[in-house]
Amino acid sequence: MLLFSVAIICGLFILMWSADKFIDGSAALADHFGMPSLLIGMLVVGFGTSAPEIAVSVLASLEGNPDLALGNAYGSNITNIALVLGLTALISPIVVESGILRKELPLLAAIAAVSALQLYDGELSMIDALVLLTLFCSMLGWTFVVGLRKKRDALSEEIEQELQEHCMPLSKSLLLVGSGLVLLIASSRMLVWGAVGIADILGVSNLVIGLTVVAVGTSLPELVTSIIAARKGQHDIALGNVLGSNMFNLMIVVGIAGVIHPFPVNPEVIDRDIPVMGLLTISLFFFGFGFRGPGTGKINRLEGAILLSVYIAYISYLALTAFQGS
Repeated sequence: MLLFSVAIICGLFILMWSADKFIDGSAALADHFGMPSLLIGMLVVGFGTSAPEIAVSVLASLEGNPDLALGNAYGSNITNIALVLGLTALISPIVVESGILRKELPLLAAIAAVSALQLYDGELSMIDALVLLTLFCSMLGWTFVVGLRKKRDALSEEIEQELQEHCMPLSKSLLLVGSGLVLLIASSRMLVWGAVGIADILGVSNLVIGLTVVAVGTSLPELVTSIIAARKGQHDIALGNVLGSNMFNLMIVVGIAGVIHPFPVNPEVIDRDIPVMGLLTISLFFFGFGFRGPGTGKINRLEGAILLSVYIAYISYLALTAFQGS
């Protein structure tokens, strides 16, 4: 038990640190090669913050733990909206100014609906996984087109500011990308090993461990990035990093897991986790899109408190039902 706990703690710490360095290095590297700042914000940061989920889910699938992989993906999306944005909005209300993010909000809702419908037959098939990866490739193409065409946006201005503050030579950015990637894989292996071990000892399902401990751990980069960005007044980065990460989780994390190992879906995912994720995604769509009037897209402190309360209630319910059934 102690060894598994140490593996989880060390794995989470190294995972968070390496993800942060990987994102910094990747953004700087993209800037060195002339990638537009808007494209860096939409693609590089989104991919970087999802790197922990991708690494953990790939390893879990390869080791025959699909529940852990799926729980990590859906749990991270729930955690990103309810915990990350809820806590961030309590610290500093999130104002949505970027036109790009307003387009991504309905896109995220649509992708969440597609991924949920795929699971209602009780399995994630190879075809389902390939559809998700095809959607990702389509979104990638749209991202490139928009990022190259649109020159100025609130998100691009905030990314430019960040790049200037974290300017680094090419050699350092390459070193951060390489070392960050190696440590991501190593720490993910530690985390998966420790999580599966703890689940076996406590008699808790891998799904619940994936939805809670692993999901929170892999969402730490989003939490740190969003809080820091919000405190700097960079609200579009705070929201954009969550939107990008959630779309990546649904398409790449679940898609790759399904390609590696198509698997039956636990009924609890369909009855409990998908509805929670769906409601949170819809609430985010309404909060951030600005239906209350022009230019008022905002997640205020009250809405942040509601999101955080939903997360606490969800985790409490998971814990209660997990230990009652063990």
